[in-house]
Amino acid sequence: MTGGRRIAALILLAGVMLIDGYDLNAMALAQKYLAPELGLKETDFWVVHSAVLVGLGIGALLIAPLGDRFGRKRIIVTGCLVIAVTTLATALSASIATFAIWRLLTGIALGACLANVSALSSEIAPEGRRSTVMAVVSAGIAIGAMAAGFTAPELVGWGGWEMLFLVPGGIALMLGIGLAFVLPGNKAAADGARPASGTKSGVPLMDLLRPPLAFPLAVFASTYMINAIALYMLVSWTPVVLPNAGFDVDLAVRIQGLLQGAGLFVSIFLAFLLDRWKPGLTLTIGYLLIGVAFLAIWGTPADPLSWSILLLIAGGGITGIHGALMALSPKLFPSTVLSSAIGAAVAISRIGAIAAPPIGAALIDGGVSPAGYFLSLTIPVGLCVLLTLLIPKVIRKDIRA
Repeated sequence: MTGGRRIAALILLAGVMLIDGYDLNAMALAQKYLAPELGLKETDFWVVHSAVLVGLGIGALLIAPLGDRFGRKRIIVTGCLVIAVTTLATALSASIATFAIWRLLTGIALGACLANVSALSSEIAPEGRRSTVMAVVSAGIAIGAMAAGFTAPELVGWGGWEMLFLVPGGIALMLGIGLAFVLPGNKAAADGARPASGTKSGVPLMDLLRPPLAFPLAVFASTYMINAIALYMLVSWTPVVLPNAGFDVDLAVRIQGLLQGAGLFVSIFLAFLLDRWKPGLTLTIGYLLIGVAFLAIWGTPADPLSWSILLLIAGGGITGIHGALMALSPKLFPSTVLSSAIGAAVAISRIGAIAAPPIGAALIDGGVSPAGYFLSLTIPVGLCVLLTLLIPKVIRKDIRA
């Protein structure tokens, strides 16, 4: 692949991540305007939040691994086109049930795409810069989420809550068409038709359940799953929690956008360290700083300036690590099972992500204070600290060398 085509491919792949980030926040932002229109409480939308996460798990576990065998391009392009259709259809929804159905289908397409986008960006990247390139591409998630938070009030004022789905739907359509022309042929970069090196069969997903890959997968997927609990509890309900602390609604939405912007820089910085320093220690220190920031929120009066700064550290850290964990994957798994490994981790992480919205809703409905809500996030963060201590034990031997 020529230099110009490589750059174009990476930009478009980052665009797919951008759609994921925008989608991650769109429903949480739209419900502020939808709930009064439908005569519902905002917490009634937990089933819609969970639906897209169930879909992400299904797509990541059952469809994404096909990229290792039949070609990443086919999965990515088809996924983008499906995302376009289902996201545009979401804008036509008028009930919790129809929202949930279209978000489920959107999640399936996103889950199929994201693992293959991460794997392909790693394979396209120059040797020695894979983690950094993967993080830059994954930074599209933070850019999309940040764009959603910053543009939501204007888009809704211009064309109603429907614009929060019409805009990403149109972008997904253009990405699918662009990637069809820019990506190389349909052959998987890892040639998934061959058994993965060091494994026992030609079925990558099954090989991940056997030694020597089973333990790295368990550590990788567990960290990703528990991080997802904190991430989705944060992004699903921060626009609800902050107004309960006296914040203006529009300010709460914009703070959510700032969290994603901070995550963009954190992700790239962490990936730089993952390429050049100690991956386990890098992530452990990151989680410790996040935990301290949440504790400081709990112990600080609800002042917009101080809480915004602390949320930038904590929320930006969680969002940034979410992208950086994907950049860790090439250090744990060979290229021949990379889509399957990322897809399996994403699918397993959905257990936590699906649980997060109803947990958050239960805490809010139960009367927990805003400070107490953010304090509860120290539990998953603490568990992630323990898991990152195992990372040095699961780094591939050829990487250590």
